[in-house]
Amino acid sequence: MRTTINKIKTLTFSILYLVTVIGCNQKNRDKEAVNDTQRVTSQNVLSSVIDAINSEINNGDYGLIDRFMIIQNDELLADFKYEQDYETIVQKYDTTNHQYNFNSTVWHPYYKQTNLHTLQSVTKSITSILFGIALDLNKDYNVSNKAMPLLAGYDTDFLDKRKQNISIEDLLTMRSGLQWNEETDHNDTTNDCFRLESSDNWIKYVLSKPMDTIPGTRFVYNGGGTVLLGKIIRTITDKRIDLWAEEKLFEPLGITDYYWKETPDGEIDTEGGLYLKAEDLAKIGLLFLNKGKWNDKQIVSENWVNTATSPLIKDVKPEWKPDMGYGYQWWIPKYTKDGKSSIYAGNGYGGQYLMIAPEYNLIIVFNGWNINDEPEKSTWSVLQDRIIPILQNK
Repeated sequence: MRTTINKIKTLTFSILYLVTVIGCNQKNRDKEAVNDTQRVTSQNVLSSVIDAINSEINNGDYGLIDRFMIIQNDELLADFKYEQDYETIVQKYDTTNHQYNFNSTVWHPYYKQTNLHTLQSVTKSITSILFGIALDLNKDYNVSNKAMPLLAGYDTDFLDKRKQNISIEDLLTMRSGLQWNEETDHNDTTNDCFRLESSDNWIKYVLSKPMDTIPGTRFVYNGGGTVLLGKIIRTITDKRIDLWAEEKLFEPLGITDYYWKETPDGEIDTEGGLYLKAEDLAKIGLLFLNKGKWNDKQIVSENWVNTATSPLIKDVKPEWKPDMGYGYQWWIPKYTKDGKSSIYAGNGYGGQYLMIAPEYNLIIVFNGWNINDEPEKSTWSVLQDRIIPILQNK
């Protein structure tokens, strides 16, 4: 494995700036000095654990990792890039050139040899942001609205009254009540995500699924519900979600390069089809750390950010971790007794993680592609098990 390392040690300059500003008083300078000292101490404490994690990645402990970034207090503390010979690695698998063949190196993990990396289900978290913006700007709609009237035009049996009662919030929190199996291996032909991605009309496929419980009562991981959310955004805004994203999210954040998979029926894959550079994915994290603001402009409301990243549902994945929470398409692996999120994250197949710890003003980005073999260690646990304990004990 060849590794290119660009570890940036940033210099703090806030104090120097402050002393040149006319009218700054000593109290402000003292406060800034304390903050500056805290930042430097935090960086020094993290340095050794960052180096250790990087060494373990190079050693193969975490499997196939493509990128590892850490940002704290708006400063890039580490940025590691790893080159993998995917052409050789996938030779023993089916490498047919198809956008949903995950062993096709034309499509995965990078889009056609560019720097755009598949995000897989982190796409869901970004879809949630775009839904929040749509509701912020269209006050006639809210999360209590029923979903089916916003999905008109499909010849689907709605005789089951439970289906008619699915709300937008039920879709956002994976509690639609639709019968759905996405727990098996992705290549299992009984997996609904596999079947969805193999179908010609994604919306129709999701809407054709029978109900198995009352909406709003039980969490079942369901990418099909996110597909419906993408269609509802189009209904509300009269724009396909990729165009909505470009105008309302990507352009304000300076994200100029992206790719989004298109489905056979002309919709956009909102459950897992977005590709971004790691640097641009980090911008999404910074947007949320700043409560939806970017360059003093409110991109998505603070209320949406707070709600989307709160543990609205608890203990959704006991096989992963007790008390795992879920919000509006965001995972909350750690939260306090009063429901305040200590960590929230976007989580994607193969090792795509955008993890945010608000208390420490910290963002971690991982891109990987562990789809055929289980690594010894998981990057999912790095923030909670390796980084935060160091910061707590500094």
